[in-house]
Amino acid sequence: MKNTAATATKKWDTVIELSGVTKYFDQKRPVGLLKREKHRVHALSDVSFTLQKGEFAAYAGPNGAGKSTTFKLLSGMLRPQEGSVRLFGMDPSQHRIPVMRRTGVLFGNRSELWWDHPVRASFEWKKAVWDIDDATYLRICDEMRELLGIGDFWNSFARELSLGQRMRANLALTLLHDPELVLLDEPTLGLDVLAKRQMIDFLKKINREKQVTLLVTSHDMDDLTEMANRILLINSGRLAFDGDYQQLIQMAGDNRIIKLRLRGDAPALAGASYLGEEDGKHLYRYDASTTSAQQIFGAISGVEHVQDVELVHEAIEQVIARLYQAWRKEA
Repeated sequence: MKNTAATATKKWDTVIELSGVTKYFDQKRPVGLLKREKHRVHALSDVSFTLQKGEFAAYAGPNGAGKSTTFKLLSGMLRPQEGSVRLFGMDPSQHRIPVMRRTGVLFGNRSELWWDHPVRASFEWKKAVWDIDDATYLRICDEMRELLGIGDFWNSFARELSLGQRMRANLALTLLHDPELVLLDEPTLGLDVLAKRQMIDFLKKINREKQVTLLVTSHDMDDLTEMANRILLINSGRLAFDGDYQQLIQMAGDNRIIKLRLRGDAPALAGASYLGEEDGKHLYRYDASTTSAQQIFGAISGVEHVQDVELVHEAIEQVIARLYQAWRKEA
């Protein structure tokens, strides 16, 4: 009989494969002073998708949609009740060591850094535990110093670092064993503009130059659409969308926002719906796929006492929010 772990760890083009995955949790809820009722919560229901080598995918959804459960399944921390999870052709719960040797996992609200030790001590500890050879260790550390700037605080205690510095150090630690796949849960959580920019540029660089496969979650849709070339939207445990940004816009409608400053009450604009007033401006929305800009400006030209007009794309957060609202109504 062949050694499954040995044969499965060859390089595969398919890095992640979820097939018909269902994961639920049984809970006991109080329904009276002494009585409890069994309740089943479905975290994931029949979820299927694959991720190929070198892809950069965003995995988004509201709180409780099933993102963290998916990451725990991919990390081998949980097993599904139905369906299969495969990383590099292996079940991560059965072959956790060979899978994790090729995978890096970072949760934005957790840290691997030793709080009361210098940053370098955490790296030396991981080198020893993971049995990373000297050449790989030195190469990765040099890259991280250059690309993430961790050399600036290499000898500082973890407790002395800013949030952005801790996130950069944790990301560098995640990449220390040179993984082929990286799972990132909220990597930009709480970062300022500069630290976020540095983080995003770095992730795009390793994806582009080293063909590292990335799956990233975030509540900041602007970050995700900038980083990823594929978007997976999960809603109430089900995969609701899988495609690129343009496909998402086509499904949701190519909406534009008109900001109109004028004296007097808000007029009706043919082809646009009125949203309300904000900062002294009247806001309208129209779908550019069905209504042309020429029609809109023609309608505006007929309005008296116009002081200022601004035309912008609808924020991606608003697009996603409207989609989730529609899906919930359908459910």
